[in-house]
Amino acid sequence: MNYFKIDVVSKDFAQLPPFIGSMLRGAFGVNLKDVVCINPSFECSTCFAKENCLYYEFYEEKNRFHKFRFDFTLKPKKLDFSLYLFNEACQKYPYVLSALYRMLTQKGLGANRKKYEIEKIYLGSEVVFENEFKSIKTEPKNFKCDEFCPKVKIRFVTPLRLKREGKFLRLSELDIKDILVSIYKKRLFFDGIDEKIENFPEVIKKDLRFVDFARYSNRQKTKMKIGGIVGEMVVDGLDRQTYEFLKYGEIVGVGKLGTFGLGKIEVEDVR
Repeated sequence: MNYFKIDVVSKDFAQLPPFIGSMLRGAFGVNLKDVVCINPSFECSTCFAKENCLYYEFYEEKNRFHKFRFDFTLKPKKLDFSLYLFNEACQKYPYVLSALYRMLTQKGLGANRKKYEIEKIYLGSEVVFENEFKSIKTEPKNFKCDEFCPKVKIRFVTPLRLKREGKFLRLSELDIKDILVSIYKKRLFFDGIDEKIENFPEVIKKDLRFVDFARYSNRQKTKMKIGGIVGEMVVDGLDRQTYEFLKYGEIVGVGKLGTFGLGKIEVEDVR
């Protein structure tokens, strides 16, 4: 899998909601459509160009994983966040950068359409915006995992929403197998690698809690719950395959609603 990580650093401290994913995803979608749409009717379902449209791929295609996701922490004091692009979407980064710039500096965020001053934007490790956009030379990264540790601590930074047999998992039900199976499905989609998991490690410690958030769906005209599990889990007995899966999950996220920024995990070696 190839990927870009775009990091946006703002200059402004601001009063932000504890969960900024809904706000970011919604505003980004509006601005991305403005940037890329060439259809005079602005209508997606019958559009002649939808098969080659980044907005349609990101927002209108259903029942599939999407090739982007937002990444941030809960309860931010500044509007600093990241956006991952995966595989073919990496080649469309100019449209994404343009939409992000437009969203923050021209159209604004939230009900009051607050605008933000951008300090820097990074594409990978390269600064591509500082007062103005610069020429871009960087290439997407290719996922690679050379390190290994049999024991790790997994932090669930943003709410994790996972289903087993059609039902969302409760705190007491969450197991490392559910996490690894979720990552396996995403790797199958992004890489086409059908690599069955042979060994499941043991959970030796859990410190988990449920946090609840809601978002307003413009499509369904109603508020929707998007809470999930946060906290930490320590697992032991990883092999190289399952360790690599967890490191892959740090990039693609785990579980549902990854485009909103849910399912962000961090994996720390325990030695």
